[in-house]
Amino acid sequence: MTAQLACTIHDVAPGAALRVELEGPQGPVEVAVVRDSDGTFHAVSDLCSHGQVSLSDGDVDGCTIECWLHGSTFDLRSGQPLALPATRPVPVYPVTVDGERVLVDVETTVNA
Repeated sequence: MTAQLACTIHDVAPGAALRVELEGPQGPVEVAVVRDSDGTFHAVSDLCSHGQVSLSDGDVDGCTIECWLHGSTFDLRSGQPLALPATRPVPVYPVTVDGERVLVDVETTVNA
């Protein structure tokens, strides 16, 4: 696993998301680092699979994130869409919390 520093635990409050750009094998990868209401960190593609808008600008509710534009909701653990209009999942990336550092591996997807 090639994890990169995405942010610190202090950068993302519980129930919030942060957009970061990490270096992937084919160039920059836009990632939404999300801290669910339980405090667990998740990393998903920041681009909604329906509208190609930033998911990190959406609402976090439990273990889901809702796209602010059309209301598609995605499971943060699997990337699966839970509400239309999205029908395709978003990539989910492995996250490691090392002390105060949040590391994300954009070379691997959990839901591949």
